[in-house]
Amino acid sequence: MALVEIRNLTKVYATDEGVFGKAKHEVKAVSGVSLDIHAGETLGLVGESGCGKSTLGRMILRLIEPTSGEVRFDKEDVFTASSAALRRLRRNMQIIFQDPFASLNPRMRIEEIVTEPLVIHRKSQLRENHPVENDRPEKTPLHEQAAEMMQAVGLDAAALRRYPHEFSGGQRQRIGIARALILRPRFVVCDEPVSALDVSVGAQIVNLLKKLQSEFGLTYLFISHSMPVVRYLSDRIAVMRQGEIVEVGAAEDITSRPTQEYTRTLLAATPDVEPLAAGF
Repeated sequence: MALVEIRNLTKVYATDEGVFGKAKHEVKAVSGVSLDIHAGETLGLVGESGCGKSTLGRMILRLIEPTSGEVRFDKEDVFTASSAALRRLRRNMQIIFQDPFASLNPRMRIEEIVTEPLVIHRKSQLRENHPVENDRPEKTPLHEQAAEMMQAVGLDAAALRRYPHEFSGGQRQRIGIARALILRPRFVVCDEPVSALDVSVGAQIVNLLKKLQSEFGLTYLFISHSMPVVRYLSDRIAVMRQGEIVEVGAAEDITSRPTQEYTRTLLAATPDVEPLAAGF
């Protein structure tokens, strides 16, 4: 069953303006993409840098507004949802960013970073359902929820008192994952989450994502330019070129029997090694 349905999604950027503010040139970052992402699966989205993968992932979450098209999450239209409905949707739709340092506020302790989504969504619920003066503590302290999530991503609860600069790149990405999962979402966009890490650390993060998917019943859109990583993690693979999806299929079919020349080119550009030998 499709949890996320994407239909004719397009994003056009004006590169500069002519007279009267009219665009002289336009670039289609994403062009008429239609995809289904099934509940419980990992759909790998692979393609060269700059092909529109991250733009597509962020449009699905409505972090970027589309030029046209539609996205439905569990049958609910993401782009026409009211503010209250969108907040409810976003509890179930989260993102893990590429750069684990840039995505963490250096002035905040780890506990504040990890629990911030809980605080934001709780305040929204209070505004919608109760007068502000009725604010009261959570039955389960935020610290306990943060400590539980840190344990889930392989970090000690004592780390909650520290700051981002005190951690390695791999540890910071684990913190980013904890922040993304603290709301217990159903769908997560993983936007190149291991591209800034070395191979061995990246392999640990990929295996962690696989473990958490099983534990929390997650659905992933896993964005990467690395075919070996996508091949290892994904149930199905969508190949993207210049804003368009050129091929979609089971991971085994795409990597062993591709139908498109572009896909064969991507495969030929990656080392011909078994995933585990490459650290994945």
